[in-house]
Amino acid sequence: MVSGKGGTGKTTVAAALALALADEGRRTLLVEVEGRQGIAQLFETEALPYAERRIAIGPGGGEVFALAIDAEQALLDYLQMFYKLGGAGRALRRIGAIDFATTVAPGLRDVLLTGKVCEAVRRRGKDGADWAYDAVVLDAPPTGRVARFLGVNHEVAGLARVGPIHHQAQAVMRVLTSPETAVHLVTLLEEMPVQETADGVAELRAAELPVGAVVVNMVRAAERLDIPLPERDPGLAAALGRAGLRGATRLAGPLLAQGREYAQRLALERAQRAELAGLGRPVRELPLLGEGADLAGLYRLARRLREFDWAGGA
Repeated sequence: MVSGKGGTGKTTVAAALALALADEGRRTLLVEVEGRQGIAQLFETEALPYAERRIAIGPGGGEVFALAIDAEQALLDYLQMFYKLGGAGRALRRIGAIDFATTVAPGLRDVLLTGKVCEAVRRRGKDGADWAYDAVVLDAPPTGRVARFLGVNHEVAGLARVGPIHHQAQAVMRVLTSPETAVHLVTLLEEMPVQETADGVAELRAAELPVGAVVVNMVRAAERLDIPLPERDPGLAAALGRAGLRGATRLAGPLLAQGREYAQRLALERAQRAELAGLGRPVRELPLLGEGADLAGLYRLARRLREFDWAGGA
């Protein structure tokens, strides 16, 4: 599962991770639950239906399938699976009862979404011997609500002591808390995203949910700047003039100001890296895509992700 503060590129990282996992014939399912069709945009394809559809081939030749989960349709599946209400369920949808239920009870919506994801995780392939997918990647809600989103089934299992709802909720929580599951958090080297990442790690641990790696996204290539930059021009204009640069006097001040801003940026990034290192989780860095997060950029990030050690949520 991939979460992160809005604007950190969590959907891009989730998509790249799915590509990275589609290696040597492996089948990976990439799932979104927020209704934004962000996966379709990244892979430059039409809007995803409520059906698993192949959208890409991984760098190692495996397949990437995608699914956009619709809460209403997931509830219809649930009613049919446990109560055999196929026709009655469709009638409820026509009169708006399902939309009403998922709107007034947001916890129910989260139960349906996580339940559908876990159904894909537990599903067997056509021959029944192997799993349908070697890996499932969930583009999860933002860090601020991911612990609540993933932990809702624990609350439901406590409320419904018996029956299919109780057993379904327990089954979902077994998947979400298993050693094969990890919640990776995406951040930037900026104060607010790093603080939200730290809060997210604490909330996930408190909920006993498995915290994976911290992925630092959009990292700019940086050069070291070990010399102090003075507030005033210490002869820079004269040096630029001797080098034959026209307008040296006018340029010296702005150049020094830009250098100081760059030095401050490097200091901020060092401080944020130290904060992330203190979380006790592996930290992985992905480069800033200068041309934007297009399909070629996704494959570039996937190749970088394949170099990381992801064993045990790392």
